[in-house]
Amino acid sequence: MAVLDGPARGRVQGVAALVGQLGVHSRFSSPAGVRDASHRPAGRIRTLTDSASAKLSLFHSMRPSGPFSRRGRRRRGRTLRPMSHDVLNPTPEYLAFWRERHVCTLTTPRPDGTPHVVPVGVTYDPQAGLARVISNKHSKKVRNVLAAAGGGARVAVCQMEGRRWATLEGRAVIRTDEAAVAEAVARYAERYGRMPSPNPDRVVLEITLDRAMGRA
Repeated sequence: MAVLDGPARGRVQGVAALVGQLGVHSRFSSPAGVRDASHRPAGRIRTLTDSASAKLSLFHSMRPSGPFSRRGRRRRGRTLRPMSHDVLNPTPEYLAFWRERHVCTLTTPRPDGTPHVVPVGVTYDPQAGLARVISNKHSKKVRNVLAAAGGGARVAVCQMEGRRWATLEGRAVIRTDEAAVAEAVARYAERYGRMPSPNPDRVVLEITLDRAMGRA
C-alpha cells in the first residue's frame, strides 16, 4: 500500500500551517518491492503557495515584538536597565519627578525579616541626603524601624508613573523632636499641596540615603 507523500497540515496557535512550516518534514515511501514510478501516488511535495506563505507571515506577525518581549529586550534592552543616581546630586529630571505629587510606597522589615509595604507620602531632600515620611508613632512601619537593631532599619521608598519610576534606599530612624517634625510637615505640604491636620502623636521616619535608582 502506498502512503501519500503530499503535504500534511497542522495548526500553530490557531493558524493553519504545513507540516514543513512546523519544522517537521514527512518522508513517505512506497511498499517494499515497488520500484516503478507508475505505482507512486499522485501527490507530490510542493513548494509553499502564496496562500501558505501568507499564513506563515501571519504566524510570525503574531509573535510579540514590543519592548517587553524577548525580541524587544534583545533590541532595546539598554533602555530598560535601571539607572543609578547620585543621592546628593540627582539629575534635574529625577529631582523634578520626586517633587511631583505621587503616592509612594515604603518598605520596612518586619522583625521576622519579611517586607512590610505601605502607601505613604515621601519628600526627598538631596542637599541633606534625606527622605522623610511623617507617620503616627503607633503605626506598624514605625514599630518596624524601632525594632531594628544596629541604629536603624534598611528601608526603601518608591514611586512610579507609566514608564517613569524612582527608588530611594537607606537607613531609617524615628525622629520625635518638634523641629524635625515641623520641617517634615512643611516639606510634605509643599509637595502634596495640603497641610496635614495636627497630630500630637506624629513622628518622622527619617531616611539617610545611600542609593538612588530610577528613570524619570
